[in-house]
Amino acid sequence: MAKIVVFGIGYVGVVSAACLAKDGHEVIAVDVDPGKVASINAGLSPIVEHGLPELIAEVFAAGKLTATLDAAAAVRAADASFVCVGTPSAEDGSIGLKYVESCCRAIAAALPGKDGFHSVIVRSTIVPGTMEKVCIPILEEYSGMEAGVGFGVGYYPEFLRESTAIQDYYDPGLIVFGALEQKTADFLTMLNKDLPCAVNVVDVRSAEMIKYTSNAWRAVKVTFANEIGNIAKACGLDGQAVMKILCSDHKVSMSPYFMRPGFAFGGSCLPKDVRALRSIAADINVASPLLDAVLVANAEQINRAEAMVKASGSTSVGLVGISFKPGTDDMRESPLAELAARLIDQGMTLNVYDPFVHEAYANDMSAAGRGNDYNIDLKDRLVPTIKELLAKSDIVLVGNKYDDTLEELNASTHPVIDLTRIQAGKRSGGSYQGICW
Repeated sequence: MAKIVVFGIGYVGVVSAACLAKDGHEVIAVDVDPGKVASINAGLSPIVEHGLPELIAEVFAAGKLTATLDAAAAVRAADASFVCVGTPSAEDGSIGLKYVESCCRAIAAALPGKDGFHSVIVRSTIVPGTMEKVCIPILEEYSGMEAGVGFGVGYYPEFLRESTAIQDYYDPGLIVFGALEQKTADFLTMLNKDLPCAVNVVDVRSAEMIKYTSNAWRAVKVTFANEIGNIAKACGLDGQAVMKILCSDHKVSMSPYFMRPGFAFGGSCLPKDVRALRSIAADINVASPLLDAVLVANAEQINRAEAMVKASGSTSVGLVGISFKPGTDDMRESPLAELAARLIDQGMTLNVYDPFVHEAYANDMSAAGRGNDYNIDLKDRLVPTIKELLAKSDIVLVGNKYDDTLEELNASTHPVIDLTRIQAGKRSGGSYQGICW
């Protein structure tokens, strides 16, 4: 069991402190508010949260949870510090870090001369780069020690919902953290080893981003559900019933397949159906700002890919895939076809490898080229093999992933702009650029 200091007796801090104490750790809660400290030291909860008063009373009586105003004494007596203070918005909407910075200074000042290794672990919600650019410099400046060597550093976001926080702590949907060194990573792994959830160990910046992504995604889901509900009601329908049935579909509607960052969507369904739903909303005078933004954002992804090709300086482009997705020759509203047309209009030489579109033309199928509304002389631009595409191109633009191309593409020295990610984990660098990675 460990000795842990929790900075901040607010919502996250007090729940974390109580649950850590319940797990058998010795926990000291630190706050600048004497009233909150007094509440803990009387075995009372300073906030309203289901089950928390009973839990605090239990762990206080067991001698596992105390509170203090003396940050330095608490740090000197502990193995790790958790920073769980608020990060309210600044006037310009950016993150407010004054409480996090104050905690980091207080912890750092207590580190010199302390016996044993100490890990400083931030749980507060902070934007990507905050640990690197703000917290670590403060900790090093005020301690005179090197982060990752003289003391540990980690970022360990919380995903606790008010009113169900204790339940969420013991049955989490997501556990993720990042650490500068192995000791802190091992410490956080130990804290979570008995929980019924996979433990995701990532770099610190990724952990920061995952927390913000989670919160933004929840906000988007609420907004989407409300927008659909408003449209449904205006059509005489029950929006909650619509969304309940939608959420029962885990094969498509709730599938993680559509949560992979990459290129724009297209095809015969999604673009026209979003437009149609917006049209319905307009006819019944219901605002649809989120659906409006979907099409704007989708178009921007095509703009982004076009800008990447132009920035490469290449004028001879080999496009892998032109149908709206792999496994079909359907080009209806294909964002790859639109991108191809733009590049041709700019005077670039464009050749295309798409085995399914090529098959349709090679077999003189009546529907060959279906959806080619972009004035692309496609039959003359198709090549039968990836080798021929590479031979005719200065740069490769990968739109669809085909297994038979991977060996050649990975062995090629051609510059690559990747819109689909041909190799898991591959990141932008050198002659390789991924659109979202």
